[in-house]
Amino acid sequence: MSFLSGLVGILTGFTPVVVLVVLFLASALKVLREYERAVIFRLGRVIAAKGPGLIILIPVIDRMVKVPLRLVAMDVPPQDVITRDNVSVKVNAVVYFRVMDPVKAVVQVEDYLYATSQLAQTTLRSVCGQAELDQILSEREHINNRLQEILDTHTDPWGVKVANVEVKYIDLPQEMQRAMAKQAEAERERRAKVINSEGEFQAAEKLAQAAAIIAEHPQALQLRYLQTLREVAAENNSTTLFPLPIDLFRPFLEMAGKGGGSKD
Repeated sequence: MSFLSGLVGILTGFTPVVVLVVLFLASALKVLREYERAVIFRLGRVIAAKGPGLIILIPVIDRMVKVPLRLVAMDVPPQDVITRDNVSVKVNAVVYFRVMDPVKAVVQVEDYLYATSQLAQTTLRSVCGQAELDQILSEREHINNRLQEILDTHTDPWGVKVANVEVKYIDLPQEMQRAMAKQAEAERERRAKVINSEGEFQAAEKLAQAAAIIAEHPQALQLRYLQTLREVAAENNSTTLFPLPIDLFRPFLEMAGKGGGSKD
């Protein structure tokens, strides 16, 4: 009994030590995922960005700030924009970016996510406000590249890389939508008239060429008569027309002309 009581006393004396060791290991050992980095502050000064895997911290002295390195897709809320031609529209976009330098993302800016969001909103209003409505609608790729270039330039000191910016939706007023629909309808009608006139012009050219050929070769007109007669006879018509060559009446016309001249 005395042995057991002594053993219990020894274990009881080591219990606080074990608890302290466990607490020390829990606060000193950290495990970071593959897409995470830890910015370590030692007595308020940045020493390094560590990770991924197991890292060791000095309790009380070291402080860790986790920074994810995965690509972030941030939705930019709809912004009221007045274009250069004084049209009021709402435009929203999506920004794709990632942290390239964890130390800068923690030290140079208070909250890089909030800062990037606010910068994207103001830049979207500025770029779209400098363009006309037709440019925003037809040159969206140029607008996206311009937004990406400006955002990437301003976020580079924060250690943030803007990979892509896409204008997602453009909300037009109802009046503008109706006006654009009328404009598109008028444009379609104009194209239809132009195509119709071009077709008539080409047909007239072909008829003029055909007339010139017939004038050089009168026999072609007789062949055309026969072809037309065959086409008419092939149909179930109650009336059939027989075209007569004008050359048959030419002698009579000449005789009539001579007779009229003798009387004079």
